[in-house]
Amino acid sequence: MDIKAGILAAIILSVISGVISIWVGLKKIREARGLTFYRLRERTMKRGWQLLWTGLGLFLFAFALGKFGQPAAFTYFKVTPTMAPTSTITLTPTITLTPTITLTPTITETPSTTDTPTPTSTPFIPPVIEALFESDVAPNPDAVFSPLQFSTKMENFQAVSPATYFVNPIDDIFAIYSYNNMIPGVQVTELWMHEGKMVHYNTYPWDGTTGGLGFAECNFTLCDGWEEGSYQLQIFVGLDWKVVGIFSVEGAPSTATFTPTPSETPAP
Repeated sequence: MDIKAGILAAIILSVISGVISIWVGLKKIREARGLTFYRLRERTMKRGWQLLWTGLGLFLFAFALGKFGQPAAFTYFKVTPTMAPTSTITLTPTITLTPTITLTPTITETPSTTDTPTPTSTPFIPPVIEALFESDVAPNPDAVFSPLQFSTKMENFQAVSPATYFVNPIDDIFAIYSYNNMIPGVQVTELWMHEGKMVHYNTYPWDGTTGGLGFAECNFTLCDGWEEGSYQLQIFVGLDWKVVGIFSVEGAPSTATFTPTPSETPAP
């Protein structure tokens, strides 16, 4: 029910109550005139006049309510405008043309070198490397290694400008990582692979702590001169493969040149 309907209902009830009050009051006044006892007659007469004035008051209240009720109500109750619903535009479907010519797909050239290559097979330790194990310490299956970061320079166990693409000439490449849950003395193996062929390995009992930073390193001599192509570094704890990192090298490797040293020839 809104304010206007409430005021209208109050006016109707006031008018009805006023009519009833006047009717009952007039009836009481008529009854009082026929009473013999003075006190009873005065009391009944007084009651009749009270009802009569009450009825007149209700009429005045209904009149005032009809004239001033709405403005007074809107003064105390702020009216919030409601949004009228607006009609929405119905889109008419359009005809979609179906092409009749089917284009023949062309061959897209695939670059030979990608920035983020992925390993194609599960790494494993060759039996000839496994035969070189020295440690009998069982590895912790919860040992974890972070992804490898490759760089040609390392400072305070941090890779300087890490990358996965290098251009010859190259001397050293470092692989920096963080580790956790390691057990001192467990066998750790590093395999450096070039185009699927192992070019360098390093297997040793772990001499680090249980967690921290570590690195692996390969240089020009150990990794066969950094031939052009794709490289992998695979790190194992025991026989469990933990992490593999991939990078690529482009450009012809630098070659060492032999400079003859002149020797003294005795004079005849």
